[in-house]
Amino acid sequence: MKKEIMGILACPVCKGELSLDVVDEDDQEIVTGSLYCAKCSQDYPIRDTIPNLLPPDMRN
Repeated sequence: MKKEIMGILACPVCKGELSLDVVDEDDQEIVTGSLYCAKCSQDYPIRDTIPNLLPPDMRN
């Protein structure tokens, strides 16, 4: 995931602002980490550069 898209991302559940926690990144993008919405306390994983922004009840 590219850091530049943080400005357009919002929580799919409540439309709140997301904060970014980076675990691993390369020169171009975030490889693993998570996005967190403080408004509704939801976490969204980033794996293999892809953020999973599905609501929690629709994952897996």
